[in-house]
Amino acid sequence: MTASAKDSYLVIGALLDELVRCGMQHACTSPGSRNTPIVLSIARDERLHAWSHIDERASGFFALGAAKASGRPVAVTCTSGTAAANLMPAVVEANYAAVPLIVLTADRPPELRDVGAGQTIDQLKLYGDNVKWFFELDVPQASAERLRWVRSLACRAYWTALGERPGPVHINIPLREPLVLDEPLDPAHLRGGGRAGGRPWVTLSRLTPPAVDLPPSLHGRELAGKRAVIVAGELAGARDEAAWRAQGGRLAALAASARIPLLADPLSGARSGPGAIAHYDLILRDPATAAQLEPEVVWRIGELPTSKPLRTWLAGLAQAEHILLAPDERWSDPAARVSERIVGAPDQLLDVLEHACAATATLDDDGWLERWTAADSAVAHAIAAPLSDAGLSEPAAVTALAQLLPPSVTLVVGASMPIRDVEEFFPALNEPLRVLSNRGANGIDGTVSAALGVAATGAEVVLLLGDVTLAHDIGGLLAAGRLGLKLTIVLLNNAGGGIFNFLPVSSEGEAFAMHIATPTGLDFARVATLYGLAHEHVETLEGLGDALLASVGGSATTVIEVRTKRQPNRALHAAVEATARGALTHAA
Repeated sequence: MTASAKDSYLVIGALLDELVRCGMQHACTSPGSRNTPIVLSIARDERLHAWSHIDERASGFFALGAAKASGRPVAVTCTSGTAAANLMPAVVEANYAAVPLIVLTADRPPELRDVGAGQTIDQLKLYGDNVKWFFELDVPQASAERLRWVRSLACRAYWTALGERPGPVHINIPLREPLVLDEPLDPAHLRGGGRAGGRPWVTLSRLTPPAVDLPPSLHGRELAGKRAVIVAGELAGARDEAAWRAQGGRLAALAASARIPLLADPLSGARSGPGAIAHYDLILRDPATAAQLEPEVVWRIGELPTSKPLRTWLAGLAQAEHILLAPDERWSDPAARVSERIVGAPDQLLDVLEHACAATATLDDDGWLERWTAADSAVAHAIAAPLSDAGLSEPAAVTALAQLLPPSVTLVVGASMPIRDVEEFFPALNEPLRVLSNRGANGIDGTVSAALGVAATGAEVVLLLGDVTLAHDIGGLLAAGRLGLKLTIVLLNNAGGGIFNFLPVSSEGEAFAMHIATPTGLDFARVATLYGLAHEHVETLEGLGDALLASVGGSATTVIEVRTKRQPNRALHAAVEATARGALTHAA
């Protein structure tokens, strides 16, 4: 055994030991040579769930899904060169969605850089401003002083990733050959340098914030008795299910108590209770109704929902007071309407909103909430007919998921059209489904892998996505069989990117079809067979329900394929909108 190889394993062992002591449970690996000491150290640590992946892009998004679902940092490692570059999309999403990742990239030592050595690129600050912190280890040295410093550095990486605004950190690790030991080191030797009792080298304690009243800047404003709405988006990118449910439930309860309309994205966990307005997306497409329902105060909490009608309506509320309750310092005001930003921990923000709701509550005889709920009810009843007449459609499939899935299921939704349909058609539920989606950078990349990462935390997962999104991460399906994980995949196959048929470019004929809609021509039954998955093509709502419940109750990953067509889907959405607007006009 050479000193350099032993040093590498001792340093990496100390690094991993501290990450585990801090609370890390999952780590993702990809094959390579230069990262051998990191991969073997992860694989041999029985305290970690070590998830093996063929390619780095899938590995990164799997780690992101696991971190998003668990609320804990997840490590992802790769070899040197373009392998590290393939983690970039997941790192970007983690940054914008506030998800804690710890990226451990292996690298060539300094003497092999910029001299033509193979599989070597410049990995220093490779991810730029998309990481919260970057650090490059020197070539490993296992002196007592250096190991103590490595343990401290590992704790810094973990607590930085899990900071007030979670996000990714990047540690670059140059390694010299040889990369394999003659025999593995004793785990007790690797962990022997840590603190007694399994404590991290550096423990972080965050003081519990006290309950807060309205900030002083709001005390002088005339808010009492004014018509208010609450607009709720995803409150944070990574929370465990208990926190997600508790915060969403509290938000729904305080809106109902104050009789203030709650326009809640399903990602918020708050689309529940008598204050929830489920069909705000359709309501606000009708200009007359949107004008009649203009508030004097807008309380925004969390991220902006996806709905374009909602965003357009908010941007047009020039006379309203817009107050943003933000879980971190990131700016979220594309229309420049916010006049007050209140930044704090989620529970602090809910304390503020509780006081705010009391201050802005309208009188019972004002009928403000009733006007919203009447519009919501009118739309819900009116659109039932065109949706029923259309049979099995994309909106009908989304509605079926809301009605049939038990609240114990986590629904992961692909970007593009599915997340918009979920926002438009999901009803208010007594106990909402947990809904997750990669909405940080709003891309379709890595959706399958992220859903499998959520499943790795023990959740029963249903994944809703389109055919282009599945094709984009089709290699991610390999992890289901290799890692023994199970998904129920509801595939909306409309032979291309259905969302583009809603855009002006859809009139551009053959160029649109080939270069924008991009039909894949894939036979997904054969895709399922290739990856060892079950497949079922359903043609009716009843068939979808049967297949869905069988898969959720079963043990095999199943692709439930719903075939639709882009143009009829666009026409159905238009018919639903027209019907909703007609119902609102009649109700007025």
